[in-house]
Amino acid sequence: MTRLTKRYDKFLLTGMLAVGAILPLTAEAYVGPGAGLSLLTALWGIIAAVGMALFFVIMWPIRRMRRRRKAEAAAAAAGESSTAQARTAQDPESPPTTTRVEQAQRETPQADQRS
Repeated sequence: MTRLTKRYDKFLLTGMLAVGAILPLTAEAYVGPGAGLSLLTALWGIIAAVGMALFFVIMWPIRRMRRRRKAEAAAAAAGESSTAQARTAQDPESPPTTTRVEQAQRETPQADQRS
């Protein structure tokens, strides 16, 4: 033992005995079922919150990817439909499209007014 250890040895022993004498040996309190249920509810709430946070952090990139694919598919479908309308307008033998029917309806009343 060093000189410092011998010097503080008596204080350490006295402090430990004082703390040991102050602390009770048994718990002299009653914890009812309400406190236990409250503790369990709080614990489950914390676990659920952490679980949902992890779930949303993991699902965020997946949702972004799905939305991007859906937008790309919609853009491709819109591009195909505009191309199909352009082809239909150029082909006189194709069945009338909505735009051609609307144009025909606009032209008909004008023809009746002239005559």
